[in-house]
Amino acid sequence: MVESSEFPVEEWNRVSEDMTDTEELPLAPARGRTRVARWWRGFTGSLAAGLVALAVLVLGAGLLCAFLDVPGPGAAPMIGHPIAAVLALLAQRVADRSRGVVAAVAGVVVLALALTALWTFWWA
Repeated sequence: MVESSEFPVEEWNRVSEDMTDTEELPLAPARGRTRVARWWRGFTGSLAAGLVALAVLVLGAGLLCAFLDVPGPGAAPMIGHPIAAVLALLAQRVADRSRGVVAAVAGVVVLALALTALWTFWWA
C-alpha cells in the first residue's frame, strides 16, 4: 500500500497531456418518435393526469359534503372517477413504454376512459 505522504497532493491533481486526448465515438442511430407520436403521447398523458385531478376533486368534494352533512356527488362518481383514473394511468404507462400500434391503442384506451368518465358522470 502506498502512503499518501510519499506523493504530494499536487501530483494527484495534475493532468498530463496524454490524459486529455479524446476519441470520437459514433452516434447511435436515432430511434425517436415522430412529432405526431410525441404529440399523441403528450395529449393522452394530459388526459390521464386530468382524470387523476378530477378524481381527487370529486373525492375531496364528497368528503367535504359528508363532513358538512350536505348532499354530495354520491357513491357512483366517488368510486368511478378513481377507477377511471387508475385505469387511464395504467394505459398511459403502456403508451409511454411501447411503440407503434401498442402505444397507439393504449392512447385510444386513455381517450375512451376519459370520454366515458366525462359522459357518465358529467354530461349524461
